[in-house]
Amino acid sequence: MPWFSPERHKDRRPFLLARNRIVASFRQWFDERGFLEVDCAALQVSPGNETHLHAFATDLIQPDGSHERRFLHTSPEFACKKLLAAGETRIFNLGHVYRNRERTLTHSPEFTMLEWYRANEPYAAIIEDCLALVRLAAVISETKQFNWRRRKADPFAEAEWLSVAWAFEKYAGVDLLATLNGSESDRDALAKQCPVQFTDRDSWSDIFSRILVEKVEPNLGNGAVTVLYEYPAVEAALARVCTHDPRVSERFELYACGVELANGFGELTDPIEQRRRFEAEMNLKEQLYGERYPVDEELLKALSLMPPASGVALGLDRLIMLATGATRIDQVLWTPVS
Repeated sequence: MPWFSPERHKDRRPFLLARNRIVASFRQWFDERGFLEVDCAALQVSPGNETHLHAFATDLIQPDGSHERRFLHTSPEFACKKLLAAGETRIFNLGHVYRNRERTLTHSPEFTMLEWYRANEPYAAIIEDCLALVRLAAVISETKQFNWRRRKADPFAEAEWLSVAWAFEKYAGVDLLATLNGSESDRDALAKQCPVQFTDRDSWSDIFSRILVEKVEPNLGNGAVTVLYEYPAVEAALARVCTHDPRVSERFELYACGVELANGFGELTDPIEQRRRFEAEMNLKEQLYGERYPVDEELLKALSLMPPASGVALGLDRLIMLATGATRIDQVLWTPVS
């Protein structure tokens, strides 16, 4: 039955009306705290430079008929950071992003991302923002408990804070920090401790991801929201390394009912280090998938102008799904991708 059939739309409509109320309340929340809403262009020179993110590509045809490759962004992050470099200090973007090869109960190839940044503020402030918005979504939807696939989480309970290292020790029996030396990792040391199946071709990052998905994530966000923080420096992406321990970074993720809701950083502003990370990610992407995406040179220029900042991307549709009691992401999308 297509989503536009009257019967199916009637079933989905309560979720969609709740979605509108949550979105309106979020905009008010940001406005009350001095955030400026921005509207980032979806068409970008680079869609993002993470190995396992896959973009939609198109051609920009100039008036002279020449073609230039462009991509639909997988996140407004690069554009937002350019705005921080330009002088904005508190911004949020609520808009559609696009990711190929992603379609599950909690994934859609086109979905809504809520992304926001605080200049000159620590990433602990961004984490508290996330927790406040989770509570607000629950208030607006008039729910006291999130339920999804037999898992429960109280959005009003005190959040569980787990470092990645402690989560690996607790749920997988792995001493993760023993396999790290600054930004270097010891693949064999992690393989010796690995409690899940892996292949000889798997890198340290591959094994890390397998343990995270199979042993750690199912235990997160059960009973209360979980803040999983201090990702290894080798998994820092666009986050800066922690000053107290160079083996870990200022990167966190937020979970409820085993579902990842948000991914945030204390932002890296070193263009040389960011270029190194991008190139390493794209080298691996080319090895695994036979393709690579260009580096956004304007972003690297902007990083040198950008103030210290923290930012986060929150999957709005997923949060609405949990807050409204929906069981699939397409129930909370006004017009799901066919």
